[in-house]
Amino acid sequence: MAADLDALRARYLADLAAASTPDSVEAVRVAALGKSGTVTALLKSLGGLAADERLRLAPAYQALREELAGAIEAKKAALEAAALEARLAAERMDMSLPVLPEPTGSIHPIARVMDELAEIFADLGFAVAEGPEIEDDWHNFTALNIPPEHPARAMHDTFYLAGAPEGRVLRTHTSPVQIRTMTGGTPPIRIIAPGRVYRSDSDATHTPMFHQVEGLVIDRDTHMGHLKWTLETFVQAFFGVDDVVLRLRPSFFPFTEPSVEVDVGCSWEGGRLAIGGSASWLEILGAGMVHPKVISNCGLDPTEWQGFAFGCGIDRLAMLKYGMTDLRAFFDADLRWLRHYGFRALDVPTLSGGVSA
Repeated sequence: MAADLDALRARYLADLAAASTPDSVEAVRVAALGKSGTVTALLKSLGGLAADERLRLAPAYQALREELAGAIEAKKAALEAAALEARLAAERMDMSLPVLPEPTGSIHPIARVMDELAEIFADLGFAVAEGPEIEDDWHNFTALNIPPEHPARAMHDTFYLAGAPEGRVLRTHTSPVQIRTMTGGTPPIRIIAPGRVYRSDSDATHTPMFHQVEGLVIDRDTHMGHLKWTLETFVQAFFGVDDVVLRLRPSFFPFTEPSVEVDVGCSWEGGRLAIGGSASWLEILGAGMVHPKVISNCGLDPTEWQGFAFGCGIDRLAMLKYGMTDLRAFFDADLRWLRHYGFRALDVPTLSGGVSA
């Protein structure tokens, strides 16, 4: 029996030595160690032998199996190494070839400003909230303390949707996102809501579709001082200036009380508007403390919760920051304009690198 095992070992080792491809190595493995292989059959035969015969032959069969398995793996590794060496020797890279061109697409200024806003307010602990652009009357008007007879509805130049359920409109502001956030969550709340809004108006500074961002904070001890600090911090980061002076003028909005218009100090340098100082003033947004009726409409107790809200046009922010003069150009799909004002496709604003970089 020992002579038979030696002959079997020598045969398979010789077959392995002659194997020159992975397929031929696999054929040797199947013949010796496969389900119907010779060595596998020997191991299966142990079950029908007497105990003393099984004890005598089992170690020899197992040793043969392990020896052949090791030899097969070594042969596979040798063939793989040889194939890799041949591939490395054959492959060449021409370092004189030109590099791939940069992506030809660019980021629209509106998308860029939205990214800048998200980065700035995330650092202040604000989350980004979204809502539908087709709204119902309650979320767009009534819950915001704008009843059917309120003149503010006429000011919004609303698009009412024909054929849709009664009261469906294209949202006139992103304030409905504030309502959905308050009704669907639990204070404290800190969110910004950027997005598209729609009003029937069109000139150099107005378009039927434009972009707004609104902010909302609801907590127990929030006051106007927190609002002013938040806006100052935002303006400093967004315009990249430290000398920021804000002026809050009394105003009226149905959904805030008290309400203010916020002006930022600016100056004219060489015919160009620059943010900073207080030589002149530029209105940039509206804000105020959330009206108690709005808080109550959202199912919260206004004696326990209070907060502030603010809103401004993203398109106007882009115009002011990047020196654009006509709002309609944002939507003209003029590639020359986008190449001039657009941002590189891989350019991501960060606070560490500077959102204005």
